[in-house]
Amino acid sequence: MLHTKLASLTAAAFIALGAPLAAETAMPFALDWKFEGPAAPYFLALDKGYYAAEGMAVEISEGAGSLDAIPKVATGAFPIGFADINSLMKFLDQNPGAPVTAVMMVYDKPPFAVVGRKDLGIEAPKDLEGKVLGAPPPDGAWAQFPIFAAENGLDMAAITVEPVGFPVREPMLAEGKVAAVTGFSFSSTLNLKRLGVPLEQQSILLMADYGVALYGNAVIVNTDFAKENPAMVTGFLKATAMGWKDAIAEPGVAVEALIKRNPAADAALETERLQMAIDANVLTDYVKANGIGGIDAERMAKAIEQTKSVYEFQNAPDAALYFDASYLPEAAEMMLE
Repeated sequence: MLHTKLASLTAAAFIALGAPLAAETAMPFALDWKFEGPAAPYFLALDKGYYAAEGMAVEISEGAGSLDAIPKVATGAFPIGFADINSLMKFLDQNPGAPVTAVMMVYDKPPFAVVGRKDLGIEAPKDLEGKVLGAPPPDGAWAQFPIFAAENGLDMAAITVEPVGFPVREPMLAEGKVAAVTGFSFSSTLNLKRLGVPLEQQSILLMADYGVALYGNAVIVNTDFAKENPAMVTGFLKATAMGWKDAIAEPGVAVEALIKRNPAADAALETERLQMAIDANVLTDYVKANGIGGIDAERMAKAIEQTKSVYEFQNAPDAALYFDASYLPEAAEMMLE
């Protein structure tokens, strides 16, 4: 069991992480994915000195998927990271007692989406019936598709699901071999655009707009570290919120900070990707009213119920294990507008 491995891996790490931190302490931060547009706010906060002002020297590392940061943080290799809260729920169910939880929601609306082509007849969920849907088996959006289908009354028997690999997903849609694919909204859409399918010809069905109550990616922490260093965690969240606020005001400037770390990236494309994430996933009506970081308890309860429809929990799910709001700064410091 991974939980057994966690216990042995954390011993040395917690000796270092358990002690209260001094000023300008190294604070490695594990991202979920590569250095692309949605990561720009963290680099902007770094360059503007927001993390340093909170007494930490943050080093940002790229990841290999939404699940990637969870074991890194749970083992103590990283005190803090960025990961999908739905993956976190399953990880904690399979590794009860693992010292990791979410402390700041960033993607209030997850980017799980069905992306289709209007010229192939896809404009609404029901249009998927009678069509071919390309879905990579390990895709996060595909994992949530049964919830999306149930919420929209889709007849799964009427949808031909074609298992596809990540590298060929968008090319197959661009070539018309499938009518739609599952994926992250700000990734699949721009990949398609690069392949010659303009945005106006795409239909982007964000699952959160069609009955899926799930949350998306959040800042996660090692709970042993957080208990010993609560002010450091709160300071990190405050600085991160400031980075997002500035990125929302000037996305192009944020992407400049990103390009310093990823010179091969296309600045215009990554600015567009960041703007898509802001508009669809981060700056929602809830966040405009309440600030970034928190969650709604009623929605979280519904999200857990929906997750139970596609995943069999080994232990009774408990929202308190998945999200801890106690480290969030004052609401006024988390407002983005």
